[in-house]
Amino acid sequence: MENTKKIDQLSFYEAAELAYFGAKILHPQTVFPARVKNIPVRLKNTMNPSDSGTLITSESTGTGIKAVAAKDGITAIKIRSDRMLMAYGFLKKVFQVFESYKTPIDMITTSEVAVSLTIDKTENLKKILRELDEFGTVQVDRNMTIICIVGDILVEEKGFASKVFHALDGIPIRMISYGGSRYNISVLVPKVHKEHTLRAISRNLLDNGN
Repeated sequence: MENTKKIDQLSFYEAAELAYFGAKILHPQTVFPARVKNIPVRLKNTMNPSDSGTLITSESTGTGIKAVAAKDGITAIKIRSDRMLMAYGFLKKVFQVFESYKTPIDMITTSEVAVSLTIDKTENLKKILRELDEFGTVQVDRNMTIICIVGDILVEEKGFASKVFHALDGIPIRMISYGGSRYNISVLVPKVHKEHTLRAISRNLLDNGN
C-alpha cells in the first residue's frame, strides 16, 4: 500500500500486538523471551541491509498510532441469551466450550444479553456451535478481518475513540475493542472492506500524525 513508512522503534508490547494481528515478519512467541530478559531486537530488511531497520526495546517512543496490521480468516460468533441478564457464570460456561476444543479467542465484546467473540481456527466450528446453541441464539459471520491499530495510545486521551470512528465513517464495523490495552485498538470488518479500512486509517489517522 502507498504511503507505507518504516517504523524506527517499537516497544515489546507494541511489537507483540502487531505480530499477533498479522505482521508476518515477527512471530508472536519471539517477543516474549526478549521482553522478559530485556534483550533489544532489531528487525532488518534483507533487501536493504544498510538500513537501520526497526529497533524493539522496553521503551516506547512517541505517542499515538504507529502502525496498522490486518488479520484475515476471522469468524465472528454472537451468542444472545436472556439468561445473561443479571447472571453470573454465563461467560465462564461459554469460554469452557472454546477451551474444550482448544480454540483461542481473539476479540470479545459483551452487553447485558449478548456476547460477541472472534476465532481464527474453525476446524471444530460445527461442534462449538452445536454446544453454544444450548445457551441461546447464535449468529455466525465468516470472512471477517481484524484491523489492529497499534501505538502508545493513552486510554485517558479525550476524543481518541471518536477520531477512530470518524476515520472509519461509512465502513461497516462488526466489533471494536478499545481499553483492554493502551497499545491496541482493534476493529472487526468484513474482509471485502479490508483495503478500504486500511486506506481510511492511513489517510485520516496516520497521515495526520495522530
